[in-house]
Amino acid sequence: MTSIPMLDLTDVHKAFGPKQVLKGVDLKVAKGESMVIIGGSGTGKSVTLKCILGMLKPDRGSIKVDGAEIVGMRQSDRREVLTKFGMLFQGAALFDSLPVWENVAFGLIQSKGLNRKDAREIAIEKLRRVGLSPDVGELSPAELSGGMQKRVGLARAIAAEPEIIFFDEPTTGLDPIMADVINDLIVECVKDLGATTLSITHDMASARKIADRIAMLYRGEIIWEGAKTDIDNSGNDYVNQFIHGRAEGPIQMEVLKL
Repeated sequence: MTSIPMLDLTDVHKAFGPKQVLKGVDLKVAKGESMVIIGGSGTGKSVTLKCILGMLKPDRGSIKVDGAEIVGMRQSDRREVLTKFGMLFQGAALFDSLPVWENVAFGLIQSKGLNRKDAREIAIEKLRRVGLSPDVGELSPAELSGGMQKRVGLARAIAAEPEIIFFDEPTTGLDPIMADVINDLIVECVKDLGATTLSITHDMASARKIADRIAMLYRGEIIWEGAKTDIDNSGNDYVNQFIHGRAEGPIQMEVLKL
């Protein structure tokens, strides 16, 4: 008997006016698997995440989370499904007005209804898990470096021990060493939780580190999918051009002519 995928997208379409962004995305992510979607800017990676989270409604297609169809789901039921998710946003997206510990504990307090004392204890423990000392919990986000902000974002993403975690460009804006530190932390934290993860990135070093499987999105369609160990022998000219960062190839950049 085949197990039900944790995430199952079938023929997902999304347009904004005349612009077709998603043109029939098909993607399955098994429970406990780390899937990374690669692709250039504007290929539909973020729109795909937003459709899964219910921030956007697909024009057509099916999106199932742990077997439950979420397209057209009632808001009350959707809120229940969203409790399965944690997310590390591209810019960490911390609340400037809250101390670090309260940023980490935000979902525990607001969604889970945990009292502040218990939520703070969990937040401090999660900060330790990502290599930050308890005193960092009292600082404001503005006092942190970019790398520390990413760690706080990761601590918040894992605070409620979610079943599914989304990573949106997790290493953007970081130097190569700090990016590798964040990648290592992601791998460790995900392994500890046994979570299913879906990441979007254009950073191939990050994709190779955190993925079990990689899918490439190009012009709104998945044009290749496979184990990360197979990507160097994909036989796909678009994939080869992207992973090697070559200007020449089938992917043509839209450059405005002066």
